[in-house]
Amino acid sequence: MIKKIYKFGGASVKDAEAVRNLADIVKQHKDEDILLVVSAMGKTTNMLEKVLANFREHDGNLGMEALHEVIAYHDSIIQGLFGDDATPAFGESIATLFIELWEKLQKTDQPYDYQYDQTVCYGELISTSIIQEYLNKSDIPTRWLDARKYVISDIEPTFRAANPDWDETRLKISKLNDEHIRGIVCLTQGFIGGTPDGKHSVTLGREGSDFTAAIFANCLDAEEVTIWKDVDGLLNADPKRFDDTVLLPHIPYSEAIELAFYGATIIHPKTIKPLQNKGITLKVQSFLNPDHEPSVIDGGHRRNDESIPSYIVKDNQTLVSISPRDYSFMDESNLKTIFAVCADLNLHANMIQTSALMLSFCFDSNEQKLRQLRVSLKDNFSVKYNDGLQLFTIRHYQEGLESDFIKGKKVLVKQGSRSTMQFVLS
Repeated sequence: MIKKIYKFGGASVKDAEAVRNLADIVKQHKDEDILLVVSAMGKTTNMLEKVLANFREHDGNLGMEALHEVIAYHDSIIQGLFGDDATPAFGESIATLFIELWEKLQKTDQPYDYQYDQTVCYGELISTSIIQEYLNKSDIPTRWLDARKYVISDIEPTFRAANPDWDETRLKISKLNDEHIRGIVCLTQGFIGGTPDGKHSVTLGREGSDFTAAIFANCLDAEEVTIWKDVDGLLNADPKRFDDTVLLPHIPYSEAIELAFYGATIIHPKTIKPLQNKGITLKVQSFLNPDHEPSVIDGGHRRNDESIPSYIVKDNQTLVSISPRDYSFMDESNLKTIFAVCADLNLHANMIQTSALMLSFCFDSNEQKLRQLRVSLKDNFSVKYNDGLQLFTIRHYQEGLESDFIKGKKVLVKQGSRSTMQFVLS
């Protein structure tokens, strides 16, 4: 039985030293029946997005230059790990993956979201292939699993934001418990999955590797999931933005869901519910300081989290304000029409505010979706928008906590509930 899921993100495998650190952590726990979920290395996903954009929007030469940067980056990690001792078979396998990627990049006549999933998934495939080779060479027997054969999407997937078909996914993944051999580490990719016919790749949305870990944990009835990060646990704010951050040592699922929903980047929003449904503990632990006690998220009672405010900042926000052209009220019928369009566009509102005549909401800036939203609503609604904004959320709000952060900024929207205050800032 596979009991523990370890998820390692891009920062934890960004270079040869980081991969060696991962191997040291795994070596200490390899007899605990673990499955590793690993992301693309470093900022590879960003690099592949640039490669794809260059192939689609410019010419093949710019695309190849960007692709060579990706190849050189991975070659430097391979050289750092193996020197001249990499086996020919391993070299050929990595070369084959890059050739496949290059071939898929040529198909620029395909819809963007579809081609995105067929190409960007190679970041995880290449990353895990390198790590499997290194773990095996480090006397950590490792079995490589193609997540596209296990995380199965709906029949008609939403590319770039696919949802798993839970019945099919559970059928595939649960078999791993019967096949598992104690002492052999299983290794798979985060973020990616496959269509039911096995012919196409899908992705689960940016930063979706946490969700992958939760999917495997749920389907395997695992005991716990550990997300290995470059911080000492779950903090009440991003230490890159705020001084004097506070560690949240133990919070319930409900609070974690709230924090993820409002944009806390340390946990993917879809991660918690599959774990909560099975009572599986989630830990957030430092890969830089693995002996430090992790933060724990489980079904326990609230500790002191309500006394600790949490600060969440989302950049690159678009604020849309929509009002009926016939000057009618923003009633249930109009709300239904607008939200149906948002659902069709897979457009998630990070903040919503309604009045008698207007609906306003914030979402992650996306020019294509904004354009489609305006076209879909233009006949019956007036649509105004502001780009390049910040959404600042404070959980467990106390009067005046926002003053330092919003100083010198224009507040476009302010709204609050009993426990949460949000500010849209320009």
